[in-house]
Amino acid sequence: MYRLTLDDSNQIHVQYKNHRISYGLDGSLPNPLEATYAALAGCAGVYSRKACKLLGIASEGIEISCKPVVKTGGNLLVPSRFVTEVKFPERITSSQRQTILNEISRCAVKQLIHEGPTIEFLAKETASLE
Repeated sequence: MYRLTLDDSNQIHVQYKNHRISYGLDGSLPNPLEATYAALAGCAGVYSRKACKLLGIASEGIEISCKPVVKTGGNLLVPSRFVTEVKFPERITSSQRQTILNEISRCAVKQLIHEGPTIEFLAKETASLE
């Protein structure tokens, strides 16, 4: 379970197991939306490494860049597209590159976003801690 207690500072700290994930509300740290973009980039890295392991090749030198393309005209900065670009070292063959790109497209974070409309999100009050 992810937990946090709000205060009036410019940061939010979410506790998960033994990890603390911090977000900034003032530009000092990524905000939750920016962290979601970072999670998409990180997921691309995880799936790239997974593909390289299956192929029996080193993942070293693969560069991944991710960019949200934001819809214009609205108040929310929600992207209409998320572009992931991958640069491969020359030693990686065309076939290996395609396998890695295919694996990146299976990213679990991306799938979560795609399935979003079918996921039920609930916000409910629980008993007071007092």
